[in-house]
Amino acid sequence: MKKVLLIAVFALASAVTYAGGYRVSLQGNKALAMGHTGVAIVNSSELVFFNPAGLVYLDDKFNISAGASGVFSNIAYQDTESGANARTDSPVGTPLYLYASYKATDWLAFGLGVYTPYGSEVKYEDDWAGSHLVNNIDLKAIYIQPTVSFKVNDVISFGGGPIYVTGSVNFNRNLNRTLTDLDGNRANVTVDATGVSNWGWVASTMVNLTEDLHIGATYRSEIILDAEDGDATFENVPNSPLTPFEDTKINASLPLPAEMTVGMSYDFCEKWTFAFDFNRTFWDVYKSLDIDFANPDIPDSKNARNYKNASIYRFGMQYDATKMFTLRAGYYFDESPVQSGYFAPETPRNDSSNFTAGLTVNLGEHLQIDASFLYSYFKEIDASYNYYFENGQSVPFKGTYKTNAFVPGLGLTYKL
Repeated sequence: MKKVLLIAVFALASAVTYAGGYRVSLQGNKALAMGHTGVAIVNSSELVFFNPAGLVYLDDKFNISAGASGVFSNIAYQDTESGANARTDSPVGTPLYLYASYKATDWLAFGLGVYTPYGSEVKYEDDWAGSHLVNNIDLKAIYIQPTVSFKVNDVISFGGGPIYVTGSVNFNRNLNRTLTDLDGNRANVTVDATGVSNWGWVASTMVNLTEDLHIGATYRSEIILDAEDGDATFENVPNSPLTPFEDTKINASLPLPAEMTVGMSYDFCEKWTFAFDFNRTFWDVYKSLDIDFANPDIPDSKNARNYKNASIYRFGMQYDATKMFTLRAGYYFDESPVQSGYFAPETPRNDSSNFTAGLTVNLGEHLQIDASFLYSYFKEIDASYNYYFENGQSVPFKGTYKTNAFVPGLGLTYKL
């Protein structure tokens, strides 16, 4: 049985509102409020994700952080030449996270993280102009990450551990631009895969150059998800020898790219902290979306993507206003990995500017409420996808895309 690269299935759910490609950047309310910086900040068990090496510097024996975000996104598409237009009708996404850390000794700490970097649902209008490329997707993915952190001395520490990923995906598109059954219903295919899982790893370090100046680095490995015996279900296909589409099995392979984050934080004027993170995601692993089916009578579908590596520049500020309130704000610029001529509607995004804010409310010595807010503005773009083919001929799909999103988040931190 041939394999199917289902990257586009995962792409639309997250690329609309978060980081480049199909990466989600909602891994902690404290960090998000500071522009999603966190690789060099020691403040909670959010470090399980941002920099496991920092867990050993937490003052608390136990630290638990949990939270969720509400994702409200909007994509508007228009082709002024043809008059075609569409707008997404997307339910509210709710990415989650749960982190816990335990400081066993002065030099050794353990952590566990459960988070959802891929999880949303996006729907275009029925039979919109790009329905031959994508109609809708529903993606669910869970990362489970145990970690260990140990310090060599008060200056340098190391951390890391394995990552287990499990998830499912459901994806629908029309078979081409015109094919219908006798009643005029558009022929379409739904791909469904569950139980997709594999292992990866994370490694990190933190260096305390002075009491106030810290630097950190985290590398997260590429993870390849393989789904075996997924289902392809065809609907509204006319009964003809020229349309040999029937329900069949598929295999699927999805590469989640490796990423490297380095950064620094600086405490100044007693109550202020400045942070900067630089993230590099190695998107060049995404070469093509190639769809083949177990049934040899069903024609293959090959779609070039050729993503490029992309960077994110993150800035954040924190102010300890009072014993009860800590205020945060941030900004990050996110480069799109999509190259000219490869702008497919499952990743309808350009470079983006992202503005964040939030606060922590200390409810006594042990409990905190963490709140954040993200507004993502994607630069309007006139773009095309030039690699869709029918009858051996290229049929470019072009138009103007406008995308924005706002994401409120709420969480709790308990420390003991």
